[in-house]
Amino acid sequence: MKRLVFALALAAILAACSTGSPRPKPADLQAINPTIGVRQAWSQRLARIDYPAFVQVHASSVVIGTGEGTVVELDAATGRELWRTSVGAPLSAGVGSDSKTVAVVTRNNELVALREGRVAWRQRLAAQAFSAPLVAGARVFLLTADRTVTAYDGQGGQRLWAQQRPGGDPLVLRQSGVMLPVGDTLLVGLGGRLSGLNPSNGSVRWDVPVASPRGINEIERLVDLVGPAARQGSVVCARAFQAAVACADAQSGRLQWSRPADGEVGLAADERLLYGVESDGQVQTWRMSNGERVWSYDRLRFRELTAPLLIGRSVAVGDLQGFVHLLSREDGSPLGRISTDGSAVAAPPVLVGQTLIVVTRSGGVFAFLPL
Repeated sequence: MKRLVFALALAAILAACSTGSPRPKPADLQAINPTIGVRQAWSQRLARIDYPAFVQVHASSVVIGTGEGTVVELDAATGRELWRTSVGAPLSAGVGSDSKTVAVVTRNNELVALREGRVAWRQRLAAQAFSAPLVAGARVFLLTADRTVTAYDGQGGQRLWAQQRPGGDPLVLRQSGVMLPVGDTLLVGLGGRLSGLNPSNGSVRWDVPVASPRGINEIERLVDLVGPAARQGSVVCARAFQAAVACADAQSGRLQWSRPADGEVGLAADERLLYGVESDGQVQTWRMSNGERVWSYDRLRFRELTAPLLIGRSVAVGDLQGFVHLLSREDGSPLGRISTDGSAVAAPPVLVGQTLIVVTRSGGVFAFLPL
């Protein structure tokens, strides 16, 4: 019999509901003296985004998928719509692209590839997918909820190979996982492990543990890696859900360090620091060289922050009320605050040149430029 895969948006919320505990009240925003100024360049209104969204950046544009299945490419400088198409079903995972082929996954368990704004091919999937497809090297790579990585030919959609993690974890997160190319290696999060695969045939080159399952129930034992991962050169850092953060060398597969951490969104990094958000909304940094904690900022507690984005001298995080908070990369002090439409920021903000793009759950797309 096929095992049943349960999809969880946030295991912590499910656990809280089971005990009847109320969700913590988000921290009130305090007045700040902004030292970074921005102006809104343009805005667009799309349909609601109610799935684990991911905004794909092209050279000078962004591609966004809405919850009901429309995929749109917008010019990042002007907001002008370059093309729009419907894939015919609601989406379950964000957009992947290599600027030629755009790929999305529907709730009908279909992988759909678009080229020049038109559907090029479709492939039926054996399991659900919540991670954005990775399009690279004329191939489309997909991580599905049964913890299988599958490669498809980018031109025609033929399945090339599949690699499944052995074992039978009964739960999987309903959010984006880890999948990125580093040189000639495909890095994938399979359960609580970071694996380096040969993208030509799916063979495992190396495999390191970021976290091991612990706890008395399946929710507490859930340690899937969550995206986005952070990269500096050949070093890749990833977060295991509510368990740990760790950095590994992508060439050798050597684990450099691992530290306990209680978070559920991805990471960002520069040459010096690794930046993340803990489950309670505390923004936390670790030293890239050894994992030592450096600074933290706790005045955004329980505001359901997105994964961070590094922009200039600040680190940016979106929240549940549509604000984007700009904190100093040096010490976490607040530098600025950007407002959108009052609905939650749906995906980590992205940067296209100097333009900051923010997408909200209600379908708002906002572009900001520094003053």
